Amino acid sequence: MWDLPGKSHSGNSSLLRWSVVILLGFGMIIAYVDRANLSVALADAQFKQLFRLTDSDRGLLNSSFFWTYAFLQIPAGFVVDRFGVKYPFAIAFLFWSLTSAATGLAESVSVLLAMRLLLGVGEALVTPASLRWIRFNVGEKQRGLAVGILFAGAKFGPAVGSSMAAWLLQRFGWQAMFFILGLGGLLWLIPWLLLARNDDRELEAEVALASTSKAMAFGEVWKTPMIYGVILGTFSYNYFVYFSMTWMPAYLVERRNLSLQSMGVYQFFSFSGMAVMAIVAGYVADRMIERGYDAVKVRKGFTIAGLLAASTELIGAVAPSNDVALFFSIVSLTGLGLATANYWALTQTLVPGAAIGRISGVQNFAANFSGIAAPLITGWLKASTGSYVAPMMAICVFLIMGVAAYVFMVRAKYAPGGKA
Repeated sequence: MWDLPGKSHSGNSSLLRWSVVILLGFGMIIAYVDRANLSVALADAQFKQLFRLTDSDRGLLNSSFFWTYAFLQIPAGFVVDRFGVKYPFAIAFLFWSLTSAATGLAESVSVLLAMRLLLGVGEALVTPASLRWIRFNVGEKQRGLAVGILFAGAKFGPAVGSSMAAWLLQRFGWQAMFFILGLGGLLWLIPWLLLARNDDRELEAEVALASTSKAMAFGEVWKTPMIYGVILGTFSYNYFVYFSMTWMPAYLVERRNLSLQSMGVYQFFSFSGMAVMAIVAGYVADRMIERGYDAVKVRKGFTIAGLLAASTELIGAVAPSNDVALFFSIVSLTGLGLATANYWALTQTLVPGAAIGRISGVQNFAANFSGIAAPLITGWLKASTGSYVAPMMAICVFLIMGVAAYVFMVRAKYAPGGKA
């Protein structure tokens, strides 16, 4: 059994621990590759013509994954809290990989829709399971880096997925693209079953015994403004992320006149920059906390800075120059990486005694409810105005709302048991 977070670790257990963290990051990459592949297909003229897709249809298909994914977050958190991480995660991974591959067999919009709904069911466990594993295997002073690595995968996924899907689609066609990306991800299961241990429930029990504070009931979390600020801030952060995953490919092709291949390159650099920034910001925050800085203030500061940096996307949206627009499409997403690891780690800092699977599920529900909203709102605004400017302005409004939520609501004194 691994040592509890915070205690000394042997070299081998530390190596194993970080190997699994990196493996969780790769699992997140694969999950996001399977989410991003349809968005690339929806930017392809032949695919749109084959399925006779309108802008509203594209908005519907881009959002449909999140209908099941978002609303299953709290049940998924309950599953991993109850049954542990290793085997439920493996079963879910197998299911979503096969579902992603089967999308290549679709012959109608209704089948595409059904495949996306099922993909959301399969992927629902990925975030609650990963965060639960990190919570009971990585201590506070290293957690920012661990969460940064995990969610860097969520950014490398669209980066790799968009460019790879665009190349596969152009080279082999859209059906082969879904088959290759879906089935290729199954290789991840081999190291997961070999390296991950099924002991997080035992570690949780040991943490509870060692703790001097009373375990926190799940219902207690809802009695303070803090959790509602986290929900609003998380929604705002991810509204921009999911716009970038679902509509940015079409924006770059249709508004900025890029080819599919060039679009994939810009998506790669945007999301890769965000991923690198997430790891760096998580590491720097950890070092600051290790040197004695307040964990809540540090992680909150990085989160607010990331949301403000992301709002520069509006500059690119209204710029007539393609060079300016493309520059800010990269800068804004890269800047948002300042928040990526820290807004997740901040929640664990503020509610350390709660059932982490369910708390992660609540936060990830908020994150992915924006995955429903962003594609639909974008499709509606574009259809209503005939332009991408209004959808970009909506992004900026949500980001400023997120800043306000973290400034005024996500405060230590509003956490359960917090003090002024």
